[in-house]
Amino acid sequence: MNDSFSYRHIDFVEPVKKAVNTHLRKVAKLLEGYAPDLINLKGHFDKHPRRTEFTCTLNLSLPTGTLHASAAAVDPENSARGAFCELETQIKKHRSLVRKDFQWKRKRVRIARALA
Repeated sequence: MNDSFSYRHIDFVEPVKKAVNTHLRKVAKLLEGYAPDLINLKGHFDKHPRRTEFTCTLNLSLPTGTLHASAAAVDPENSARGAFCELETQIKKHRSLVRKDFQWKRKRVRIARALA
């Protein structure tokens, strides 16, 4: 996976990089089916100039589509957590649409009603 992150107006970058690396491992597990050189992740951290708010925006480019996630929080670690959680849910939904899981939905067996 090719990743690049930019940090704007953030003084303490090392704790943010640690949080990003833990989330990158989770995302890499979800994207094992794709070739690693075809996956591009671009992230941008920014501090709002007038408020104490950090925003994190993520753009994930896959061979089957592009996903975008963003989050804002009081500190950059929490904004990264929110953006990566949103990105993980989008990846799961995207993979189910690509696999066409909606066409293969199985009917549930209702054993409890049959026994009653």
